[in-house]
Amino acid sequence: MSNKKQIGLASLVLMVFTTVFGFANGPVAYYQMGYASIFWYIIAAIFFFLPAALMIAEYGSAMPNAEGGIFSWLEFSVSERFAFIGTFIWLANWLIWMVSTSSKIWIPMSSLIFGSDKTTTWAFFGLTSTQFVGILAILWMVVCTFTASHGVDKIQKVGSLGGTMVSIMSVIFVVVAIVIWIAQKGMTLQPIHGIRSFFVSPNPNFQSPIALLSFVVYAIFAYGGIESVGTLTDSMKDPAKTFPKGMVISMIVITILYSLMIFFWGVCTNWQQVLSGKNVTLGNITYVLMNNAGVVMGDALGLSHGASLAIGSFLTRFAGLGMFCAYVGSFFVMVYSPLKALVLGSDKRLWPAKMTKLNKYGMPSFAMWVQFWFIAILIFAISFGGAGAQKFYQILTNMANVASSAPYLFIVGAFPFFKKRTGIKRPFVFFKTQASATAVSIFVFCVVAFGIIFTCLNPILEGDYQTAFWTIFGPVFFGLVALIFYNHEAKKHHVENTNIINKD
Repeated sequence: MSNKKQIGLASLVLMVFTTVFGFANGPVAYYQMGYASIFWYIIAAIFFFLPAALMIAEYGSAMPNAEGGIFSWLEFSVSERFAFIGTFIWLANWLIWMVSTSSKIWIPMSSLIFGSDKTTTWAFFGLTSTQFVGILAILWMVVCTFTASHGVDKIQKVGSLGGTMVSIMSVIFVVVAIVIWIAQKGMTLQPIHGIRSFFVSPNPNFQSPIALLSFVVYAIFAYGGIESVGTLTDSMKDPAKTFPKGMVISMIVITILYSLMIFFWGVCTNWQQVLSGKNVTLGNITYVLMNNAGVVMGDALGLSHGASLAIGSFLTRFAGLGMFCAYVGSFFVMVYSPLKALVLGSDKRLWPAKMTKLNKYGMPSFAMWVQFWFIAILIFAISFGGAGAQKFYQILTNMANVASSAPYLFIVGAFPFFKKRTGIKRPFVFFKTQASATAVSIFVFCVVAFGIIFTCLNPILEGDYQTAFWTIFGPVFFGLVALIFYNHEAKKHHVENTNIINKD
């Protein structure tokens, strides 16, 4: 009797929740859109998260042993060139995530040590705070690349600790918010003026229709990571029933929790009084809000102002510790995992011999150091580009959101072609007909594409060409690099642009 199919409904929901839910997404959403972000999170859950998850489940169940992951799915569905470009952009997502987070990681460190974000005051050696943090980010990447190239078994335990602490932090915040709500006799510090409050943002930067539509990318980002769940179907009990049911339950649970937490931030925080200042950024928003929640709870319970400040400081430091541990664990995996998938998943003839060579720890160390230099140059260019801290983190967040959304265009866009392929077993099929698969694929593709377009268009219309350039830069640059590189190397080494079926 096989012991392979062991994942039940409850386990699946828990795994999806752990993979997808991010505590920091709630503070970012409230900072950008206030209560109005709840509507967009619900829209993204229904029209992106659920259909995309079901598509990915069909990919994963049909190709459970595909070592290349996304690369293998796209290659089987369309062609190797298409897969190479799509996977290259997927790699770009994680490169830009590392560019963004290597700078943001110093905020939880500062919050842990000082009880608040002091990074905006770190102006040393004639450098501005943004430039100094950029230098720290590059040094951090040196440490991560060096350590990961020597194996990361022990470091991954830090990530598990971080995930546990972030979960505890979520519970603590919900308890704090409920205590405040009860103490305030049901009043919210961010007033609700009818239904309008749930559709209009208090943030002046998110008032225009284009800006509102651009928030779709932020909402999609909050549900990112579902591509890693699609490979679980071969380990489930009755996947044809368990997976769709698990996805629906996960969508409902995660969406409700996101919505409740955004609402609870409004219970604790008046947007204009706390978040309208220049010292609040997308990098430190989580710690600003946690500190404020602690102070507000102390005041609501009638404690002394000193005691309230102490509670706020404790919540800030705890959030800093949890987020720092989570970032560390993620970094030591992401420095090598996506790169390894692309380099080893594609035809080795496309790469110089050094890029595919593994060291004694099983890591593509040369490729990792090439990756480091690219990330370092990008960090230097952005941090020394003249932007202030607030704009600096806005640029990094926009870059990360667009880069994380772009790979789904390839995954969703290839799905109708995947459905047409024959000669493969399909243990899990949700979209029964070609017509339904094509229709849903086109719809989800348009949702993601419009969100990306409006995210890129919004800063252009506002005359903020620096933010617009860096927002568009990632996917476009990496897509062009991938296309040029593949065409050149394929022609040079006579690699045919075909799919897995034709190769066989």
